[in-house]
Amino acid sequence: MDAILLARLQFALTIGFHFLFPPISIGLGWMLVIVETMGWRRADDTYVRMGRFFAKLLALTFAVGVATGIVMEFQFGTNWARYSTFVGDIFGAPLAAEGVFAFFLESGFLGLYLFGRGRVSKGVHWFSALMVAIGATISAFWILVANSWQQTPAGFEVVGGRAVLTSFVDAVFNPSMGVRFFHTFVAALVAGAFFMAGVSAWQMLKGKGGDVAPKALRLSVLFGLLFSILAAFPTGHEHAKQVARDQPEKFAAIEGLYETQASAPLVVFGVQNGGTPPGLKAKIEIPSLLSWMAFGDVTATIKGIQEFPADEIPPLWLTFVSFHNMVLLGLLFMAVTGLGVLLLWRRRLDTARWYHWLVLVVSPLPLAACQFGWVAAEVGRQPWAVYKVLRTSQSVSVSVGAPEILFSILLFGTIYLLLGALYLFLLFREAGHGPEPKKEVA
Repeated sequence: MDAILLARLQFALTIGFHFLFPPISIGLGWMLVIVETMGWRRADDTYVRMGRFFAKLLALTFAVGVATGIVMEFQFGTNWARYSTFVGDIFGAPLAAEGVFAFFLESGFLGLYLFGRGRVSKGVHWFSALMVAIGATISAFWILVANSWQQTPAGFEVVGGRAVLTSFVDAVFNPSMGVRFFHTFVAALVAGAFFMAGVSAWQMLKGKGGDVAPKALRLSVLFGLLFSILAAFPTGHEHAKQVARDQPEKFAAIEGLYETQASAPLVVFGVQNGGTPPGLKAKIEIPSLLSWMAFGDVTATIKGIQEFPADEIPPLWLTFVSFHNMVLLGLLFMAVTGLGVLLLWRRRLDTARWYHWLVLVVSPLPLAACQFGWVAAEVGRQPWAVYKVLRTSQSVSVSVGAPEILFSILLFGTIYLLLGALYLFLLFREAGHGPEPKKEVA
């Protein structure tokens, strides 16, 4: 058993499971800001009951996300001690800011949002919902500061085998931070919109949604289409351009470009041949499109994988497949929500049960798209823990062996399986109860 491989697998397990919950918390948080705004400004009881119902699901998701996030941070000191020593001076500030300014903001106002309805003014209650969404977003910002610094490190110098901060501003606003944050944020909005749509569609199929579920489905379909488009353009497009500039090895891997080419084609589909040298077969390409998308010039030259040293090339199959699956799912989200908007325009959205089933099936897939995007970003960075500065093989703890890591993987896997099952049980139970019924006027 290889301790480095096991440490990577454990990190993937803990991060991957945790990353199921923040996108829902962020996206659903902002959807609830919209809902609460409609309920407050329009004095619409349907939106008020919608907010009360989905707030319970937000609280459940937030609680599980916090529990899984704690485990994630502990392993930096256990399995990745040399990495922690190297980046400690850099990561200390953003992680502290995430805890002090974001987590406490979100958790504090979440209590007011959940229990303050009817006890504080409507304006204060709306403000608490806004602060919950802002707190979740700020939390994501600081976590992405740390992650983006690994991809495009800046504002530091290496002193005595450690990265020492020389410019906080340069480290925070490193070359990949802006586009990475906005793309990830919009992806979370997509996840939140589809979460609301999926719950609403399920309630309509069960006949338990009352007047709340149809309105929630209409709202989530409209905003789901908007967010899905923004996830592709401009945020996804600009992020891909940034990777092409700053991490050419990763860009070549995610795009399946094996040979340096001018007027490089965009690979829509391909199968890795597994030979030497590696390449793609059964390719479907669009001529010159990759050059134009990356550099705005159809004649631009893009380096292929064969240009780079063999020990600096990321795992090719996983990087390519993850990226293309993310893109494919993004197109699916636009198609599904676009179809929903068409049905809404034709006044058939509330009665099209086949579409409700479609939304229910597709609703978890934005979380899969987030996972694929994370895999493409992190696996595509390999073999570097900090790009061009610290290798992953140099980052693991020397005192933690493979048997200990394997035991922890089995233990965490069991706990996460139980925790995931509990979350789904509580989610379906609460969704099954449905929103409060409309009050009858005597």
